[in-house]
Amino acid sequence: MVVTYNRKILLKQSLQALLDQTVTDFDILVVDNASTDNTREYIDDLLQEERIDYVNTGANLGGSGGFNHGLKVACKRGYQYVWMMDDDTMPTPTALEKILEADKILGGNYGYLASEVLFTDGQPCKMNGQKVLKKWFDESQYLKNGILRTTRATFVSFFVRTAVVEKVGLSYKEFFIWGDDMEYSNRISKQFPCYMVAQSIVVHHTKNNDGSSIAKDDGSRLWQYKLAYRNECVIAREDGLYGRCYQFAKVNWNILKVIGSHKPLKLKKIWILISASIRGIFFRPKIEYIKLDSDK
Repeated sequence: MVVTYNRKILLKQSLQALLDQTVTDFDILVVDNASTDNTREYIDDLLQEERIDYVNTGANLGGSGGFNHGLKVACKRGYQYVWMMDDDTMPTPTALEKILEADKILGGNYGYLASEVLFTDGQPCKMNGQKVLKKWFDESQYLKNGILRTTRATFVSFFVRTAVVEKVGLSYKEFFIWGDDMEYSNRISKQFPCYMVAQSIVVHHTKNNDGSSIAKDDGSRLWQYKLAYRNECVIAREDGLYGRCYQFAKVNWNILKVIGSHKPLKLKKIWILISASIRGIFFRPKIEYIKLDSDK
């Protein structure tokens, strides 16, 4: 399942990379957030492939809404597994093959499997770093297979069983962008063991490999940080006292970094950090559950 919005060139490259996988027994669902760049027409030649299906959400629901919508469609259609990714994800030819190998090694006992994410220069992609379980060594028997226990991952390459989706619910569509994957992977890992599959490699075609930092931002993405820090409050609340304390410290640390930076718009950035955090206190999206059809 590939979620897209106004990035038709990258989307076409991503779809071709999926068609070039060494494993071919899977369908491809394109979830288009009502792109305005003629995405549907641009990929029309690929849509002639029987394995590719195109769904238009009818409105820009954001990445969060797109992934929520796609998960819902996949569950209703009776699929057992969903491999979720952004339209700027380029899976290497054996990416899915290695995930399925890990599925067999683990005997299906997992919540999600996530690929190793590299930047275009072959270095680890900073914005897609995964959180490793503190007691990862308890399952060190899987290390020889490149399988490492984690608790958080991103939707750049996220493989999940629909039975898990039925258990934990869908990802939050209300987040719009940023943080929905962190929250969802965190939610899943509290109920199931989850893993990174190091031999499954995808390349994330972001503009740079600097990660995200409101202190370093030139001002072009400030609206996104409003949502990011609001959404992070939900994750912090779900993590209890530790999560709340961590988020409080993080916000204050970022305020100090903004003050000490040489970038413009310092007062605006500080206001975003404070106001978004206050909004986050009252932002309480509800988990949406879906029932699988046992007859499919």
